[in-house]
Amino acid sequence: MVGDVHRRIAREFGTPAVVIDLDVVERNIARVQAACDRAGLANRPHIKTHKIPALAMMQRAAGAKGITCQKLGEAEVMADAGLDDILISYNILGVEKVERLGALRRHVDIAVCADNPTVVDGLPRAAEIAGRPLPVLVECDTGRKRAGVETAAEAVELAGRIAASPGLEFAGFLMYPQETPASWAATQRFLDTALAGLRGGGLAPRIVSTGGTPNLASLGQLAGATEHRAGTYVFNDRMMMACGAATLADCALTVLSTVVSRAGPERGILDAGSKTLTADPGGGLDGYGLVLEHPEARIKAFAEEHGFLDLAACNDRPKVGDLVRVIPNHVCVVVNMVDRLIAVRGSEIVGEMPVAARGRIG
Repeated sequence: MVGDVHRRIAREFGTPAVVIDLDVVERNIARVQAACDRAGLANRPHIKTHKIPALAMMQRAAGAKGITCQKLGEAEVMADAGLDDILISYNILGVEKVERLGALRRHVDIAVCADNPTVVDGLPRAAEIAGRPLPVLVECDTGRKRAGVETAAEAVELAGRIAASPGLEFAGFLMYPQETPASWAATQRFLDTALAGLRGGGLAPRIVSTGGTPNLASLGQLAGATEHRAGTYVFNDRMMMACGAATLADCALTVLSTVVSRAGPERGILDAGSKTLTADPGGGLDGYGLVLEHPEARIKAFAEEHGFLDLAACNDRPKVGDLVRVIPNHVCVVVNMVDRLIAVRGSEIVGEMPVAARGRIG
């Protein structure tokens, strides 16, 4: 039920407003840190979900080893805020980005990833600019078919190329198994074969990094893993509930929206459209968000500033002017749509949290 704090948010900030409950955020951070500790793995949370230095600092204060960034621009924002020990889990290409990486590496402990020789061959320039070695991980694909070398032999070959490149250090392997036992078994075979190949060349990984909030259920199952990168857990969303990685009580972020039209008995319009909730289907979820006050309602479609409500299954239907809270399908993309989050604790508004790394696409 929408409470007084949400009505105050609507009055002071307007709707749609993206709201986070810091009490839930802190519980989520503590729970995942404890899970990593139990598994004997370093926790390296991925900040692509929240993009907020203050939240990254909360994760570090709870025990996280470092942080993961998907983009160089995110890493720059985090470093400017005083965060260190940063892993960029993405290929960095091009003179402009390599020079920025080198400048960042001068004063920040940072590692990067590569899955091909072209990327590796461009990175020595960053080490030269930094004046110190640059650690590089080999990204490996064990079934997701997104990025990464596809065979252990390729991983070993690329590791050797990194080690032989001036100013570069082979640091280890970056892995992102699918959320199935078969994928984790395939990842283990891949890693074991790669480790055997590395030994022949006198190399060994310092880091073996796994990732994903849904994969928190598999912590400790990969022998040889040293750390885990999860991001969505800090807020959670419908996707995480659907895969069993979170419950409704673990969802820290909602979009506060107003019902602005009820032109028909079985339909309505929210003021949160595709520019707020985004059109991410969440891997086949029904509709584009869960309306907490009317869970039988479906957000069936979007225009840019219109969320189309299907109220046919609702006995209790909202009226024009009603406030509702929506849990989005995919929270990461929602955060990237706004300049600020409104933080609350219980019945109090804590304040605004700027999404400092928003829109850093390079």
